[in-house]
Amino acid sequence: MTNPFKYFAFISYSSKDTAWGKRLQKKLEGYRMPATLCNERGWKRKPMDPVFFAPTDIQPGGLTEEIQERLRASQHLIVICSPNSAQSEWVGREIAYFHSLGRTKNIHFFIVEGSPHGNNKETQCFNPIIKELGLPEILGANIHEQIYRWPWLNKERAYVQLISKLLGVEFDAIWQRHKRLTAQKAILWTIGAVAIIATMFGIWKANQNFDVEIHLNEASVHNINLPPLKDAVVTLRLDNETKSDTIRSLDTCIVFSNIPHRYLNKEVTFSISCPTFMDTTVTVALHPNMTLDIQRDEHYYGNVSFRLYNPDTETYLNGVSIKIAGIETISNSNGRVSVFVPLEQQEQYYIISCPLPFENDTIFMPCGVSDVVVVK
Repeated sequence: MTNPFKYFAFISYSSKDTAWGKRLQKKLEGYRMPATLCNERGWKRKPMDPVFFAPTDIQPGGLTEEIQERLRASQHLIVICSPNSAQSEWVGREIAYFHSLGRTKNIHFFIVEGSPHGNNKETQCFNPIIKELGLPEILGANIHEQIYRWPWLNKERAYVQLISKLLGVEFDAIWQRHKRLTAQKAILWTIGAVAIIATMFGIWKANQNFDVEIHLNEASVHNINLPPLKDAVVTLRLDNETKSDTIRSLDTCIVFSNIPHRYLNKEVTFSISCPTFMDTTVTVALHPNMTLDIQRDEHYYGNVSFRLYNPDTETYLNGVSIKIAGIETISNSNGRVSVFVPLEQQEQYYIISCPLPFENDTIFMPCGVSDVVVVK
């Protein structure tokens, strides 16, 4: 059946309540009714579209012929009730004119502020014309009616009250569905808000610098006879920057500050240089607290090498039996003695055992090609 009216409803309001008028127009025009009701009654899914609201078409003013035409073309009149509209001459004229069209039953009230009862002009929300015309007892949909704990749900209930009256359907026929859909929307909005907050936090976090604390660990066999690690230079290489600092001992650490967060958990390169330890270069994932392994250079105290020299004959002695750190060897044809002492047996100096007498039977490490032990 074709609706003879151009507009489903005309919204009457005070200019001070413009925001409410726009909100209500959007709510009604976009409201989708259940498909079952639409099929039963021959409605489209949005049966309250269009709704006339003056700011979208013409500016409100006196009841010009144009305003009267809009009222005649509207099936319903919705009055936004507040102390503002109660004191508005133009709202009163629009109600009176719509009443004169014989559509009193199609006048509906949506209370956004004030009290529907009482004689206080400052808080009364109904225009005096309503009483003058002798309109029936007015209830109206009131957004402040405290049915539920949450104000937003009471507001939604008022919308559905108005919609059920406009369409002539039972309130519960659409309210339960509306609550369910509203709850789903609230959940989706919450999930969306959480996702946005998480994304923003992730972006913020991704732009925060962090500090990296570095410790060193001696991964090689520990030998208490050898001096501990001292003054290890640690270098961190990033894409466009190099940071260096010195760790004084294994009991201390260094901190590289203000590392861009984009390097967290990304692979970077560390280089470590320390006397008596092997130079180390390692690529690892970067974390705020890191321990890097370092190996002692087993050759520094382990390669014992010198020549036996007799100053009386001015010759280097070959074939002489020598014992160093419990390891036996024989000097070669050039008088060279070479021994490798395993790391766990190494010391900072060694006592040389030999059948021949020495001026000094101690060899200090490191030693090498230029070292000579003199035989008496």
